[in-house]
Amino acid sequence: MGRYSGSVCRLCRREGVKLFLKGERCYSEKCAVERRNYAPGQHGQARRKSTEYGLHLREKQRLRRYYGVMERQFRRYFRVAAKRKGVTGDALLQQLELRLDNVVYRLGLAVSRPQARQLVSHGHFTVNGRRVDVPSYPLRPGDVVGVREGSRDLALIRENAAAAASRGLPTWLEFSADRLEGRVLAVPAREQIDAPVQEQLVVEHYSR
Repeated sequence: MGRYSGSVCRLCRREGVKLFLKGERCYSEKCAVERRNYAPGQHGQARRKSTEYGLHLREKQRLRRYYGVMERQFRRYFRVAAKRKGVTGDALLQQLELRLDNVVYRLGLAVSRPQARQLVSHGHFTVNGRRVDVPSYPLRPGDVVGVREGSRDLALIRENAAAAASRGLPTWLEFSADRLEGRVLAVPAREQIDAPVQEQLVVEHYSR
């Protein structure tokens, strides 16, 4: 199955929460979740009986769509998390947060994760001075993410960086607006990750 190419606002409405897939629109009164807070489709407003499996599946889909990860890749993240010491749910979220496209979004160099994924794929960013065009590239503490020399004058990136201050920066990252460069200071703790999910339900879904 290929990557979803339909209306991303439908995804937010289906999950019942803002997934911030549309950039500035998600922060405005035009947000689909604000205007129509029910599932899309003909039967979106109908009451549905919720099962235990349905709750687990919904939470998994919500997390997967929040970070824009396909099912097969998401399963791989879970298998790696399950093998690590500590809480599996925390390890899963940490892997997703340390993806290059997510860090670009967190630094404010893109207004949404889909935009960050596209910018990374087009080769606009470097990691430790080396050009990287893989959105899922895993970062570690100490890694420096910068805008490639030939992309520093792009109006889109400049505008995003200028507006980034209003969104705030996670405490596990630092950013220099002058150099258009950010650094990963540490692996984020669970309380530093604002993903709108109950990750334990995701763990239970894959542990059946």
